[in-house]
Amino acid sequence: MDNEKQPAQPKNHRTVGYTAKLERKADNLTEKKEQHTKGKKDDGQPAGGFDDTPIPRAPSGYTVKFTFHRATQLPMADINSLSSDPYVLAELKTALTTRHKQDPPMRFRTPTIRRSCDPVWNTEWIVANVPASGFKLKARIYDEDPADHDDRLGNCHFEASDINEHWEGLKERHCKIKKRMGSKRAYLIRGCTLMFSRGGHMSGELVLSAEVLRKTEGDAGGRVWTVGPCYWSKHLSPMVGRLAGTKEPGKDGKTEQYSFQANQIQLAGPVPASLYHRYVEFKPFVKGMFTSTSLRGRVLHHALHHQHNRIYNYDRSTIYGSFPSPSKNMTLQFLDLVHWDKGGRIFTYVITLDGKWCFTETGKEFGIDLLSKHTMHSDVNIYIAFSGEFFIRRLKYPNKGDASPESQETHPPVQIDGGPPKSEPPKDPAYYELIIDNDSGTYRPNAKLLPDLKAFMHKNLPGIKIITLDCNGDKDKMGKWKGEQRERKKAEGKGMIAVQGNRSGSVSSSDISDLEDQEQMAAADQAKPSVKQKVSAKVQEQTDKVKDLRKGDREREERETQDDMGGSS
Repeated sequence: MDNEKQPAQPKNHRTVGYTAKLERKADNLTEKKEQHTKGKKDDGQPAGGFDDTPIPRAPSGYTVKFTFHRATQLPMADINSLSSDPYVLAELKTALTTRHKQDPPMRFRTPTIRRSCDPVWNTEWIVANVPASGFKLKARIYDEDPADHDDRLGNCHFEASDINEHWEGLKERHCKIKKRMGSKRAYLIRGCTLMFSRGGHMSGELVLSAEVLRKTEGDAGGRVWTVGPCYWSKHLSPMVGRLAGTKEPGKDGKTEQYSFQANQIQLAGPVPASLYHRYVEFKPFVKGMFTSTSLRGRVLHHALHHQHNRIYNYDRSTIYGSFPSPSKNMTLQFLDLVHWDKGGRIFTYVITLDGKWCFTETGKEFGIDLLSKHTMHSDVNIYIAFSGEFFIRRLKYPNKGDASPESQETHPPVQIDGGPPKSEPPKDPAYYELIIDNDSGTYRPNAKLLPDLKAFMHKNLPGIKIITLDCNGDKDKMGKWKGEQRERKKAEGKGMIAVQGNRSGSVSSSDISDLEDQEQMAAADQAKPSVKQKVSAKVQEQTDKVKDLRKGDREREERETQDDMGGSS
């Protein structure tokens, strides 16, 4: 019946629309939970590690070359020199859908130009698979300041809404630098200097070009990647080297300088799509550390991000270089960065999704555990391509087909003629093998993907032999070979005298005297005092000083008493 009375609704009854809204929210939360726990094994292993999410399919795009030409009339961040040390940090965005929203953006950094308000870079960045819908490029200009945070000098935005093979491109496009996000102090200094000069302006410009080189080959158009050039940089830190105990060999072969070296190489893409790993939630706080969601997580995230910036710090000692594409010279440069086969070094590495290879010499023997964490090397990125450790060995027979250390003698562990430690290393990649593994508890790369990693590294380091190890399946072999590396490091480190290096690289007369004293101690094989002995000696020294002061006070009191008695008589 139309007039049939409806059943009474219970008190505080929610509407149907509100109930549907709650159901949708519950579905969203369930979906997010499934995404974050994807790859979790039935045996109770923590979420994370290898992620098999495919790259979203899209038509093949275009290979675009960006050229950062120059900037004009930048503000002055340094009041002493009335100039800046500018560089550009660019971020590229397209309409392509990423596998996960946490995927890091495409970024590029130019070298730093010293003491200039009108820097000229002429630096190229070639990117593949830029979609036909165009791109948005945000360029931030900074002043490099190793002693403090880098001051932002302004922003520029470049856009293209439709590109194709006949696109006219951007030819030396001048973009006015937006001052709103720039350093107020830097613009105040420039404003004051303009009061006493003519022809200057408060607003600077950034000049950039962009052109389509060709249609990107293949049908995998779902992501963009860096084609080249293959830039590399070497960052040196004497202070961290002193703390970590890492040294650089001196030119005379007898002395070493404390210096921690961090290296970056831009590998030519694309990184294999299968190399895709997420951090592993092996502890409850790990998720908050990567996502920066909790108070503890934000503190840890900030600390690791700051640590990454300190280790990969750009300053006047940073050495830059580039290669148009992978070549034998690029392989030789890599071998030079890792000091060939000298010293039995072991390196920790991370390869980002865009192919940036970050690595440092680290390990348990350095005493600073934080430096060996892949979290720091990845700059706390949620997703990376691959991570682990690697080391270099020199072959006795470079032309032998099997390069495995089990098939022929290698250095380390055997001392082979024709190279370190007694002579210079041969400058031929065929003499060396790169032994690389997946030993990373932070991301736990899948061992089944080691062949993909090997093929990618062969493409970027032509001429060198590559061996991959599974940290679980080859645990015994990996432990043995790394143990041999550490033993060789101890053996080749004997008799080396270490000094603290400075920026100028000069050695004073006091340094020479100290070296002579240290050489005499080394020759006599005198044992170094322990930390406890040093502390005891310092305490005893201060105690003796206090006793001398008390003795002097008593003698002075006795003299004063005698004088008083003499005066009263």
